[in-house]
Amino acid sequence: MFEPCVLGVDPGVAATGLAVVARKDRGAEIRWADVIRTPSDLAEAQRLLFVHHHVRRAIAVHRPGSVAIERVAWNRNQVSALRVARATGVIMLAAAEAGLAVEEYGPLEVKMAVAGSGTADKAQVREALARLHGLEAVPRQPDAADAVAVALCHLTQARIRRAARAVAQLR
Repeated sequence: MFEPCVLGVDPGVAATGLAVVARKDRGAEIRWADVIRTPSDLAEAQRLLFVHHHVRRAIAVHRPGSVAIERVAWNRNQVSALRVARATGVIMLAAAEAGLAVEEYGPLEVKMAVAGSGTADKAQVREALARLHGLEAVPRQPDAADAVAVALCHLTQARIRRAARAVAQLR
């Protein structure tokens, strides 16, 4: 059975994209999307607490069945990647506190699942969400649109991942 509803997350300390996407008939629908922006004058630990609080609240309000997070790309700026990894940790903590399973998807995996190309840019991913997948009201905010893409990727890939893990355990 496909996941009925998932919280997709594009993690960050300054801005975290969140989106709740649910299975609807043979497609999907965006139930909610937003961007958490942390006050820049807060210490990093306080910003992470801010992200954690807002993710917990989103989980409590929207009651997703799981959480899908975009995996940090380490090949770029390592200082920035470390901050994103910290944000990912507090998001995973919020999911664990709610008893939700978490899956991570790499940026190329998300682009392939949504746009059919690992080289798709943000505009192409956003267009694919609307045109290829028929999603209405795709957010204009890039972080929120990325969270929608991560959630949709999970809705299409989670079943395949579970089956692959089951086969691997049989070996």
